[in-house]
Amino acid sequence: MKKYLLLIAIAFCSFQMQAQTAQDTLDIKRVALAYIEAQHNPNPKLMESALHPRLVKRSVFRNKETQKDYVSEYFAENMVILAETYNLKGDKFPKNPRKEVKLLDVSARTASVKLLADTWIDYMHIVKTNGEWKIINVLWQYNDVSQHE
Repeated sequence: MKKYLLLIAIAFCSFQMQAQTAQDTLDIKRVALAYIEAQHNPNPKLMESALHPRLVKRSVFRNKETQKDYVSEYFAENMVILAETYNLKGDKFPKNPRKEVKLLDVSARTASVKLLADTWIDYMHIVKTNGEWKIINVLWQYNDVSQHE
């Protein structure tokens, strides 16, 4: 029985090693950081380089008047414009902004990442297409959920 469990463990570990390389890990983290750093220091080209053209970014907000929840959606084009305009005055982030990337799961062509920024959390799905890692989905929320109203 012990030999059987050992063989399963070895097989599982070898599968995991084939699914993710050290370069993949670096590239996934680089893409997640490019997304946030393009907002810190307005850089639409950096943002565009991190995004899959079919990116969708979503969050849930509450309409103050109706008290009903709704889903907001942004697309790659919106995010590129945001990177160009959001922090032009340099007043949207602290001097040393938080940008912590946690890899939740990585496979050969897909990754799930949690990005912890100063006032919000982004959960990202990142895909490897044509040899490059790109963000294709973002689900985010403010740390202070009252900001979703």
